[in-house]
Amino acid sequence: MTAVSMTVNGKPVTADVEDRTLLVYFLRETLRLTGTHIGCDTSQCGACVVHVDGKAMKSCTMFAVQAEGAQVTTIEGLAKDGKLHPVQEAFRDNHGLQCGFCTPGMIMTAVDMIRRKGAMDRDTIRHELEGNICRCTGYHNIVSAIEDASKRMTEKVA
Repeated sequence: MTAVSMTVNGKPVTADVEDRTLLVYFLRETLRLTGTHIGCDTSQCGACVVHVDGKAMKSCTMFAVQAEGAQVTTIEGLAKDGKLHPVQEAFRDNHGLQCGFCTPGMIMTAVDMIRRKGAMDRDTIRHELEGNICRCTGYHNIVSAIEDASKRMTEKVA
């Protein structure tokens, strides 16, 4: 067992983990943050996306010990003071979910892509979502939600 310490959703955490423990399992099983989903365990679906030091990462592709000292944000950490993040609001307002299983990973990916690219057109959004799979929708409302959120967030900055 190895002691691992990181900040998750603004709170310092320390736990003993096996060296082979994936970050997704550390978050779900050790910290009980179950909003990060396990869809494939092979880095194909994007349901497990979290932010590590501000960048979107598939948490099924990294070990918990690799996040030593990192700032990790999960879907549970996006809302602040009871107010949804603008991307969460846009997903709600644009019906950007169906069963909801892929939604946390989609939202975390969208937050990162908006941070990197600002306002985007639909083709760019679709291209950026290639690492996230939704088995229920045709992505139309997801793309609309991200397009809306990117406009909302870039207007606030301007």
